[in-house]
Amino acid sequence: MVRTSARGGGAANRRGGGAGILRRTVARNRGRLAIGTALLAVHQIAETMVPIAIGIIVGRAITTGDTGALVVSVLGLAALFLVLTAAWRMGARFIVFAMQNEAHLLRVEVAGRILHPRGVRTDLRSGELLTVSTSDADREAWILDVIPRIVAALVAAVASAVTLLVIDVPLGLAVLIGTPVILGLMQLAAPLITRRATAAQAATARASGSATDLVSGLRPLRGLGAERAAAARYRGASADALRSTLHAAKATGVFVGTSVTVSALLAVGVAGVAGWFALQGRISIGELITVVGLSQFIIEPLGTLARMPGFLATARASADRLALVLDADPMVPAGSQSLPPLVTLELADVDYRSLRGLDLRAHPGELVGVLAHRPQDAEALAHLLSGHVAPDDHGGTVTVGGVRLADIELAQARGAVLVEPHNSDLFAGTVGSNVVAGSPGADHTEVRQALTASAAMDVVDAHPDGLDLPVTDRGASLSGGQRQRVALARALLSQAPVLVLHDPTTAVDAVTEQAIAEGISQMRHEAPERAHTTVLITSSPALLAVADRVLVLDEGRVVREGTHADLATADENYRKVVLR
Repeated sequence: MVRTSARGGGAANRRGGGAGILRRTVARNRGRLAIGTALLAVHQIAETMVPIAIGIIVGRAITTGDTGALVVSVLGLAALFLVLTAAWRMGARFIVFAMQNEAHLLRVEVAGRILHPRGVRTDLRSGELLTVSTSDADREAWILDVIPRIVAALVAAVASAVTLLVIDVPLGLAVLIGTPVILGLMQLAAPLITRRATAAQAATARASGSATDLVSGLRPLRGLGAERAAAARYRGASADALRSTLHAAKATGVFVGTSVTVSALLAVGVAGVAGWFALQGRISIGELITVVGLSQFIIEPLGTLARMPGFLATARASADRLALVLDADPMVPAGSQSLPPLVTLELADVDYRSLRGLDLRAHPGELVGVLAHRPQDAEALAHLLSGHVAPDDHGGTVTVGGVRLADIELAQARGAVLVEPHNSDLFAGTVGSNVVAGSPGADHTEVRQALTASAAMDVVDAHPDGLDLPVTDRGASLSGGQRQRVALARALLSQAPVLVLHDPTTAVDAVTEQAIAEGISQMRHEAPERAHTTVLITSSPALLAVADRVLVLDEGRVVREGTHADLATADENYRKVVLR
């Protein structure tokens, strides 16, 4: 059986990976980026003109004592400051708007990709996906800030060098030659910074994923007494993230410190040579002031150029992580075939996770119980039938109505086979909105019928708000049993041709469990016009007792088959598991 990489590498290569995402970001923000970059360049040119203007004022107004020239020069300097301030404010506004808009678009795009009905082929955990859709989306958008800063810094360096060339050729050449040398040396360290930034962000995402898993599974962990072990694992992931972050910060700090020091030495050297030239009479006092001012000013753009590779590396690392989601292949194909009116669910020689050569058939109108001696077999079967498994990730065939599940048109496939997992989440809203979430056209009678069959009517009747009883996110305002029954009512109301229920009664008492078993049987199988198929993956004797037949799974395959009564009489292992 051929399996493809869970990272979706083929798609990443096709779309260009992180580099392609960066190029797309620049392309779709090119208008605001161009305007913002131009305005920041104007700001830097105006900044460069400040020491030049001061040198001219000293040379032509102060040293000559010309009051009129001094007034005009000061007014010109004020206008220059007005230009540089306005250019900075407007340019920054365009750039910040582009960054925030791009980050928003990326967050929406990643969320849409994750929530797409066809799924996404990635091995990133939920916490890592959350980090990609938030932190990485924000950091990738930094490219829209990096480019204008680099361009503006280069403009400032070139303007300063040209001015120095006009004043004195050796001074200008020192900047023109020294700046490319510094930039070249900086680029030698860029790959190292990129690798360390990528490693730090990946470690942080793993820590976030571990934290998300820990919080979401806190109640079961407490029940098992495993919270200390889980917390220890999180501490390990967090410590690894800290080490990676410090490792990256150390490399960036050394890089920036060295670059700034070299840039400062260049500026000091230029100022020193200019002072010597002034003593020799080679340049005037006004020109000396201009050179000294430019030498101090040029430290800023050179420092900016020194810091930008670190930001660029972070943006590239985040883009690479975004590509793991945005460039990943869909988990399942779209499908194009239609379903017949009556559907038979059939698994033939299926290998998936712990399942080995599994054969299973459920006919229209049949209620089939499945007892799995190993929990991993039950989990694998439920996940396989959910439709979220790529065809090349399992062996054998899964067909519905004689058509491969992967070949059925996606909306029909999801409507035909509904899997209600063991741990179901509710949405923020009301009990009513959660029950009708998949069946918005259901009338009041159908809703009450589903609530009765799932023994959830007492949740509604026990509160004055009834169906309008508020439900917080993930159903945290309800007890475990109430959440389970409301989720079951939602599944029953869907009237799916094939309904797979995985341990739907683990949080209820024996009396309620018996009522639910009878309710499922009555609602889905006693009406003569219905030909629904129901698969109950459970060890509950009440649920297995209402099944037409029970399949016993062990070692990933069916080892026994019969009615609940027959198996309870003839199979000692069955009795130990079910009638304990």
